[in-house]
Amino acid sequence: MNLRDKIVLITGASRGIGAEMARRFAAEGSFVVVNYLKNQALAESVVNEIESLGGQAAAIQADVTNRNQVNEMMEQIIDSLGAIDVVVNNALSHYTFNPKTRKTAWEIDWEDYNQQWKGSVQGAFNICKAAMPHMKNQMSGRIINMVSNLIDFPIVPYHDYTTAKMALLGFTRNLAQELGTFGINVNAVSPGLTYPTDSSQETKEEVRDAIMQLTPLRRLARPEDIAGSVLFLASDLSSFITGQCLNVDGGLVMK
Repeated sequence: MNLRDKIVLITGASRGIGAEMARRFAAEGSFVVVNYLKNQALAESVVNEIESLGGQAAAIQADVTNRNQVNEMMEQIIDSLGAIDVVVNNALSHYTFNPKTRKTAWEIDWEDYNQQWKGSVQGAFNICKAAMPHMKNQMSGRIINMVSNLIDFPIVPYHDYTTAKMALLGFTRNLAQELGTFGINVNAVSPGLTYPTDSSQETKEEVRDAIMQLTPLRRLARPEDIAGSVLFLASDLSSFITGQCLNVDGGLVMK
């Protein structure tokens, strides 16, 4: 896939899908920056695992919703590594996919929307804003934003989460339109319910079973399914793809 020696930043990469992406990019020969918010030990364990297998990685702490911290992280990457080739906006505000504890349309507050907006959209905005000047100078780059198949099929109406992810898709397509002239591809990956992850731990078994029955491939997504799709969009195999949203949900959403 020609990802060797690429400099890849993955936000929220200390666990779950992000950690799996980090391992997969490193296995392809990329240098992976494992961004994390709080859990340094977990992030460093991902780095240690990658290095034990002969890969290259480093953990950098930054709150993606904090513009100054993001800029400092990007400066550190450029000063140390000289480039930024791939950005995967995977970080988000904490969320639990539990239909029994979600807020209904008549219970939810605007602050709930704002919290998800900050994690999904503001975080991606800050990262892209910091990375774009370097990608423009290089005349190349890949930006991949993580959305959700709930934007197309809200099988459970997680209002705040889904609304923020839909906004992130709009952000993705606007960037794709304007950055294409600089050789920068911008796409989104839209996972179905992915298990196991922290967010899906509280999803009841009957809910998981119902989703599997509706899914043509009759299972839930796994972290490695999502990671493989992200690697594809980061690679030369997708060089003529931009502004797209790739559903990775076993066919639950078909377009």
